[in-house]
Amino acid sequence: MRVQPNVKHLYLLIKAKDARGAKRRLKEEILGSNLFKFLQCRHGEKYDEFMEGKVSAVVGDISKERLGMDPSTFTSLATKLDIIVNSAATTTFDER
Repeated sequence: MRVQPNVKHLYLLIKAKDARGAKRRLKEEILGSNLFKFLQCRHGEKYDEFMEGKVSAVVGDISKERLGMDPSTFTSLATKLDIIVNSAATTTFDER
């Protein structure tokens, strides 16, 4: 969003038990990270409001059918999205 400010909206697929957990992970683990410091400085006190209008958490699981989304969410997003970027990864460092 720093390099491409005209991006209309980002939907981030987040593995969580429910929407509340996904929103919490989005806010704490992603939007609160150093990666977004530039945007935090640029938007100041309006940062949270700006990000709420630009980024949404979607509960899902990349390993499941329809990405683990409920059917209505999947259908809705399928009609809105232009690009999907897969950044899923494992963080288990001793995985066999």
